[in-house]
Amino acid sequence: MKYLNLALLILFPIAWFAPLMRAALLPVFGMDEISVITGLQSLWNSDAALALLVTFLAVFAPYAKTIGLALLHFDLLSPRALPALEVLGKLAMADVFLIALYIVIVKGAGMVTVETAWGLYLFTGCILASILISWRARPNP
Repeated sequence: MKYLNLALLILFPIAWFAPLMRAALLPVFGMDEISVITGLQSLWNSDAALALLVTFLAVFAPYAKTIGLALLHFDLLSPRALPALEVLGKLAMADVFLIALYIVIVKGAGMVTVETAWGLYLFTGCILASILISWRARPNP
């Protein structure tokens, strides 16, 4: 499990730059790819408070949890920190839920075309793998 966790240190940044979805006002004009990073750039221009929240949920929480689990796996962090690391993973999963919710809302608008892209599945898989790793890191009673 510790090597899968170390792989997440590489996979998370890839997932942040990978396209989560493609969107267009009308499909005739072509589709723009939206990633975590491009979405954050757009949010910083329009709503700094929401951008700060999403930055924490999408970037800092999952990466801090992954680093914390790596420290735990190599006996550089006490197992007592595991509950806090699990909370970070759940916060990161909230971000995936928000992205899915945005897709559903935008598709319901009618004038906008939205397609999910491979980055959404990669990002979701990274978050779920991180949750599984922290679950398996629990000490046996």
